[in-house]
This record gives sequence, structure tokens and C-alpha cells, in this order.
Amino acid sequence: MTSDAPSRIRVLVVDDEPLAREKIREMVKRDADVEIVGECSSGAEAVAAVRETRPDLLLLDVQMPELGGFEVLQALDGEHPPAVIFVTAYDQYAVRAFEVHALDYLLKPFDRERFETAMGRAKAHLRAQGRGGDSNGAGTQIDRRILDLLEELKAEKRYAERLVVKDAGRVFFLETAEIEWVEAEGNYINVHTQKKSHLLRETISGLEAQLDPRKFVRIHRSAIVNITSVRELQPWTHGEYHVILRNGTSLTLSRNYRENLRNVLGNGL
Repeated sequence: MTSDAPSRIRVLVVDDEPLAREKIREMVKRDADVEIVGECSSGAEAVAAVRETRPDLLLLDVQMPELGGFEVLQALDGEHPPAVIFVTAYDQYAVRAFEVHALDYLLKPFDRERFETAMGRAKAHLRAQGRGGDSNGAGTQIDRRILDLLEELKAEKRYAERLVVKDAGRVFFLETAEIEWVEAEGNYINVHTQKKSHLLRETISGLEAQLDPRKFVRIHRSAIVNITSVRELQPWTHGEYHVILRNGTSLTLSRNYRENLRNVLGNGL
């Protein structure tokens, strides 16, 4: 006997953070309408996986080393890529998200309710389009939804103003405005201020999501800087720069993260 029930929506999860992929996997587990057909930890893997598995929907991280989410879609240009829900820690990328007609935009950290809302929109869209049909003509509606979502994000997002620091049995608060730069050290981060450095048990991506991206910029896989602490940029090699802080510290701006600084400073970089 033939069943009239719709087939499951095939989803490819792309995020360079293992914990982020695990969180999505747990949220999808209870959804009988969705099937995860693969997970990728890089943009290059994602391009190959899309071509191999032909998913209906991409849950796509915006910022990844070497090949970010937007670059993944550029690589798939002309191949009729799947529908997309962008996942990122930065609300500024929503401006570009609607340009590629993303169905929705999940700002990290998101909860189950927000995730299910995004998936509900994706399901409705995919089934209306015959799951992989031509979505031309829906662009205006999708653009409007992304713009509305951007306004929601601006209204709702509150960035950390203080961090809790435990030091020698004491617990105190560190104002984020005092932070000059942050470096990753395994499962810890070293938070540098003008007076002292503090070792915190936190990932650099976890802290990055808490800090205002208009003030704090990820310039390297293992470094974040406070823009107000930057004195100058010195061109180096292969598209990289030396970032010189006011206290004389020299850091590397990786070309993979140069777009972050350009978003804050403008196109002069």
C-alpha cells in the first residue's frame, strides 16, 4: 500500500564547532519530518557534500576558516543549491543573508523554540516549492522576512558588559570595556587587560558570541581584539596584517578573518 505521507526533509549541517553541530543534532532528533544526511566541519566539505547528497536544506554557519557560508553558496552558484538557514554569532551578517534569499537566520546562542520556528518556516517553504523547486518569485517575501528578523535581533540582542572571573578563591566582575585582547589556550581563554591577564574556562567562540561585534573583532582563529585598543595595521604577507595594539602587542590578522575587521572599519582595509 502506497503512503501519502510526505518524505522527510533532508538536512545537511555545516558548522566548524563540534558543540554547535551536536546541539543542532539534538534539536532535530525529535522531529519526525527531518533527516540529517550529513555533517560538515568546513566549507570545502560542505560544497562536496551538497553535490553528493543533494540535501533539501542547509543549516549553514556563516563564519568558518578558509571558506565561509557565503563562499560555500558562491561555489555552488549555478548548481541550484538547497534552501538555507544561516547560523552565526553575528547579527551584522543578516544584511548579506537576505541577498542570497536565506529562509531564516539563527543567531547563536539560540534556544529550541527559536530553532523550531526557523525549521517550521523552512518546512513550509520547501513543501510549497515541491522541495527543490524553483523559488524565484519568492525573493521579495524572503527578503522582507530577513529584514524583519534583523530588526528583531537588534532589539533583542544584549551583549555582555561584565565577565565573571574566579581568581585565587575570589570571584569578581571584569568590565568588558577593560579587555584589550583575548587569546585561546585550548579549552581556556586568556583575557588581557591593561593591568592584568585572566585565564577563564571558556572557548574563544563562546566568548565571541557574548561580545559586541561592533567593538570586539575576531582577527584570528585564536585571537579577538578590542577595536579601541588597536593603534595601527601593518601589511604583512599573503593578505595578512600585523595588528599593533596601543600597548605594543603585535597580533596577526589572518586573511580568513579580514572580513570581520572590514565590517567594522569599512572598505579601506
